[in-house]
Amino acid sequence: MARATDPSRSQPATLSDVARLAGVSIATASKALNGRSQVRAETRQRVVDAAERLSFRPNQLARGLLAGRTGTVGLLTSDLEGRFSIPILMGAEDAFGAGEVAVFLCDARGDAIREQHYVRALLGRRVDGLIVVGSRTDPRPSLGRELPVPVVYAYAPSEDPADLSIVPDSVGAGRIAVEHLLACGRHRIAHITGDPGYLAARERAEGARSALADAGLALVGEPRFGVWSEGWGRAATAMLLDQDPDVDAVLCGSDQIARGVMDVLRERGHRVPEDVAVMGFDNWRVLTSASRPPLTSVDMNLEQVGRAAAHALFGAIAGARRSGAEALPCRVVIRGSTAPLS
Repeated sequence: MARATDPSRSQPATLSDVARLAGVSIATASKALNGRSQVRAETRQRVVDAAERLSFRPNQLARGLLAGRTGTVGLLTSDLEGRFSIPILMGAEDAFGAGEVAVFLCDARGDAIREQHYVRALLGRRVDGLIVVGSRTDPRPSLGRELPVPVVYAYAPSEDPADLSIVPDSVGAGRIAVEHLLACGRHRIAHITGDPGYLAARERAEGARSALADAGLALVGEPRFGVWSEGWGRAATAMLLDQDPDVDAVLCGSDQIARGVMDVLRERGHRVPEDVAVMGFDNWRVLTSASRPPLTSVDMNLEQVGRAAAHALFGAIAGARRSGAEALPCRVVIRGSTAPLS
């Protein structure tokens, strides 16, 4: 007993030391520390007290192996440098860190062959599960139903409805953006957005039209699809003002487009937001805070998408698997570029 409680010992305490100090068998000490139900409450407390007294720390890998798990997961992205991937990865890593799970991060760089290589490598490390983060919101091919571990897709949904995908609600985002503009008293709202090949662009336009229809209104003209750039924002705004000079709000498909929109409005003598309110998408703070006035924008809550994907993976590892696409709400971040009509 003296050996087990000697504070000058050079070797860390073992489970055998804990069992000896608590006066129980090694098997009982193991059950108590692992939360097994076969141990009486007073016995469990005695074992826990002994472990704390000895500063005993169980071998996490050994505990994981006993439970059939390694305490590791894989995060597989297609665009590690992307503005959208990074916050998702940060949110997921935060959730995993809180759960004391180690993360292997791999960047496939949009290459399907490289992605398969990383999947094999991660499975070779016996990860407990995978999160696959897309670079855009369009559906992507599934990794397949035969993988030995659960997979959760984030941002880009899997094409297989049997998979679980966590995505931003792009239709809802378009709706809440227009609802904000309507609340500001705007009724002649135009929509300038990006590449129509992006599902997010089409869904945001759908949500915007739906919100206007509910209010008995319609967009000024058709949605103006183009590219995700300030240059397109400038060109589209010039065409808009030539055709509909009395527009009182412009909903933009990205913050970059919005910056171009505000440039031309200013050049044409329209004040923002007094004459024309302007909204962006993505809440890219490099752009929103540097705009004059600061830009109101829709935030896709991408860190929350990452955290939700991590929690879903925790559940799947524990046996509570879900399927289908789950859309998380976005939010409007109000700044100076929108205000009620005076």
